[in-house]
Amino acid sequence: MAASPVLRRANCGNGGGAEDYTGLRIASVFIVMATSMFGALFPVVSRRTKWLNVRIPFAVFQVAKYFGSGVIIATAFIHLLDPAISALGSSCLPSSWAEYPYALALCLVSIYMIFLIEVFAFRFGTRMLKKIGMTAVKDGQSIKATPGEGEELESLPQLEKGVPVSPIAQVLGIAVLEFGVLLHSVFVGLTLAVTANFKILFVVIIFHQMFEGLGVGSRLAYMDLPPRYSYVPILGACLYGITTPVGIAAGLGVRASYNPHSTTADIVGGILDAFSSGILIYTGLVELMAHEFVFNKDMIEGPTRNLVFTLGCMLLGAGLMSLLGKWA
Repeated sequence: MAASPVLRRANCGNGGGAEDYTGLRIASVFIVMATSMFGALFPVVSRRTKWLNVRIPFAVFQVAKYFGSGVIIATAFIHLLDPAISALGSSCLPSSWAEYPYALALCLVSIYMIFLIEVFAFRFGTRMLKKIGMTAVKDGQSIKATPGEGEELESLPQLEKGVPVSPIAQVLGIAVLEFGVLLHSVFVGLTLAVTANFKILFVVIIFHQMFEGLGVGSRLAYMDLPPRYSYVPILGACLYGITTPVGIAAGLGVRASYNPHSTTADIVGGILDAFSSGILIYTGLVELMAHEFVFNKDMIEGPTRNLVFTLGCMLLGAGLMSLLGKWA
């Protein structure tokens, strides 16, 4: 929760974090870990456990998947970009920071950086697949890569969605998503440990982390990886589950000297939030919305009720996560 300009000026570089609710702050490490782990691991474990997979309706997985997409997109704009603009526009900072929209510029740099990484990674990966005769993706269709340096890739009939079949491509995509979310989660935990508005923020972060965990976990659960990469979804979910608690623990360790409204905290937090927002904006709009809806044959040619249902789930996730932005 943002402080008023007057309060921020009074606190610029002075003192530390709040010292009250010490026992509850310590307990929050484990409570937030439990809710974060549940959100991220539930989709992954459910899809891998035959007993749960049979008993849980497929619609539940669809709700979690598209609800999570909406959560991720709302997180980018409401919980990252807006706080970044506020932090880098703080009155605690030198006046030079107000001469240019640094938060928006960093977000833009982040978007293009992730775009360029993906372009060259997929270009390199396709060449490697071509050499060994494996499949790749081109124009939303599965293609067969035949050996030979100068041969053209031969198009095959599209049997599934335009989903990348390369494990490396899938791991790269989820790694980009996780990187943006993890940076954000650590800073969320750090803020919770030292904020004076602990009770309100604590309740909001419990739901925030669980909803965001569902978004990450549903993406991890739907990765189609060979057996040797089967640990990746579990590892990704666990990393998400521990990052906010690690941030809380770190904040508790330095709260006597760490002022969340100091100049340094504003600069570091603002830069990280702006950078993370670009990652999640790119991932949400391109990897989730565009690939799942615009370039998905099932959504374009399938039953209208399925499209309306999935769009409703996504909008619900975005709406609830945006509402949480009123308090955190």
